[in-house]
Amino acid sequence: MKNKVPVVACSGIGKSLGAAAREAAFILAEDLRPDQTRIVALSLLVLGDEETRGGVAGRPAIAIDGCKLECAAKGLACSGASGVRKIAVFDVLRRHRGLKPEGVRELNNDGIELARAAAGEAAAVIDQIDEEGGGA
Repeated sequence: MKNKVPVVACSGIGKSLGAAAREAAFILAEDLRPDQTRIVALSLLVLGDEETRGGVAGRPAIAIDGCKLECAAKGLACSGASGVRKIAVFDVLRRHRGLKPEGVRELNNDGIELARAAAGEAAAVIDQIDEEGGGA
């Protein structure tokens, strides 16, 4: 578990792009790169949980954020992660202009498609980290 790349997703409660960010993290960690990634709760980083912060300190990590506030990226950076790689769902949406994500608790089909696109971009980043020798 310690060698897996930490992935922190947006906690944008009540926002469809936040929901897409969280869904992207699950798609990445459960389907696309389960042996190389682990989800880390943003809330534990923000609360200063020592074990959680210790698991990201000095390690490359991926932040999947739903908005420009970049809470996930900032949480990782403040916890000592090295080389935080950022996936911005709003930028992914710009590259997939036909999608109209809706929903918070449950995303519509376009929201799921957006999450898959963001997860695919994150998977490519995981592959880069592995090539650099920083992953699992």
